[in-house]
Amino acid sequence: MISARFGGLLSVCTAILMIAFVTTAGAAQSGVVRVSDDPFTSTTAPTGQHKTEVEPDTYAFGSTVVTAFQVGRIANGGASNVGFAVSRNGGHSWSHGFLPATTDAATPPGPFVGGSDASVAFDFRHHTWLISWLGLHELGGGIVDVMVSRSTDDGRTWGAPVSVAATGTFFDKNWTACDNTPASPFFGHCYTEFDNAGLRDLEQMSTSTDGGITWSLPATTADGVHGLGGQPVVQPNGRVVVPFEGITRPGGIRSFTSDDGGLTWNASTLIATISTHEVAGDIRTSPLPSAEVSKDGTVYVVWQDNRFEPDGAANDIVLSTSTEGTTWSPVKRIPIDPVGSGVDHFIPGLGVGGDSAGPRTQLALTYYFYPSADCTAATCQLEVGFTSSRDAGRHWATPRTLAGPMQLDWLAATTQGVMVGDYISTSILAGQHRAVPVFAEATPPTGSVFDQPMAGVRETVTGGGIPMVDDPVLFTGGSAPIDPDTAPAAGPTAF
Repeated sequence: MISARFGGLLSVCTAILMIAFVTTAGAAQSGVVRVSDDPFTSTTAPTGQHKTEVEPDTYAFGSTVVTAFQVGRIANGGASNVGFAVSRNGGHSWSHGFLPATTDAATPPGPFVGGSDASVAFDFRHHTWLISWLGLHELGGGIVDVMVSRSTDDGRTWGAPVSVAATGTFFDKNWTACDNTPASPFFGHCYTEFDNAGLRDLEQMSTSTDGGITWSLPATTADGVHGLGGQPVVQPNGRVVVPFEGITRPGGIRSFTSDDGGLTWNASTLIATISTHEVAGDIRTSPLPSAEVSKDGTVYVVWQDNRFEPDGAANDIVLSTSTEGTTWSPVKRIPIDPVGSGVDHFIPGLGVGGDSAGPRTQLALTYYFYPSADCTAATCQLEVGFTSSRDAGRHWATPRTLAGPMQLDWLAATTQGVMVGDYISTSILAGQHRAVPVFAEATPPTGSVFDQPMAGVRETVTGGGIPMVDDPVLFTGGSAPIDPDTAPAAGPTAF
């Protein structure tokens, strides 16, 4: 996003990129692996904070995982460029580079002063990878275009970007998904969500039927809803479901749908009201949803929420599901820590096994957390957590800490607080029962130079990612397992 929302902003020929190979020493080493590093050093305005990388998205197809993110975060919005990384072995090792023809930091340079909000999709019909992103004509807002960069060679090279929406206004918070079901009547359609910040975050959608080369004019929903952070997912029958955070009235976590391949968009419906705890330490967070879909078309949505905590003093990650995108299940608390533990959970990235369905649907969840919600900018300890479910979210595995603790002054600064990103991402490798998270990890700066790269997890010699446990058990701090349906609840707090 950008501005007061800046989640991060910022002749058409194919540019051949120099791509670095990234791994860590020791073939059998487990733990965190660097996915990418910020190489830029510019000291002329506008300049990003180096070395910082924030706000990744991922998509997995087979053993190939592509991630994209901001590189060189600029304090008042956007970044020096948009980076990408590709793993062809399920996250064990990565090659990385930076999109061409985007900003003046790119090779070759592009027309924008900053880039932001990268989202990754794969179009199976046209065998094309897409990274949609925001191009800033000026810092701090003003005119912002929605762009997409394409790769037709499995992420080895990326072409100069094409426009999704560029009408001289301030677009924000894009997200792209494609219909990859061959039996769908709209197989090969790709959908990009964004909002028009100049019109109070009017939700808009654009559709491509040719692998991202051309895009339809922006369309609004039947109720002209206003919102932010929509994440389209596509059900096997071709219905598109777009969960998002509602802005102004009506608010709440909401969704809207399309049944005609993106020609028209139906009126929005409420998933749940928003009830959230303000995260301490002046770190950028908001209850933006993370959404994915299973093989049977069930849509899973998670976000940070405090309704189950005594006095709403911390955030849990909560879950709601739908089979058609218009009616949604009651909100459930994901029981990462016991109710009342004081642990604050936020910025979730949900993965759903695209080849799993029904009661055996695989879910993987990466998130940031503070061990104690009651902290200050000087004392908060930021960590990255992970848990998973093999039974559609009824039970969850014992959580594990992937990275941290991090001090907040190790993170890139923005006008809205220090930043790891307004979202992170998790993908599940189909048929392999492994989850691949990507997140920003920080270590102490050297002088004025940060050390905040993109990171992932490599578990074994032969593959990356985190194995999905076979028999998930609910983490209860040592007590007997508890069914999440019966977890105690505190009254919701108005947002």
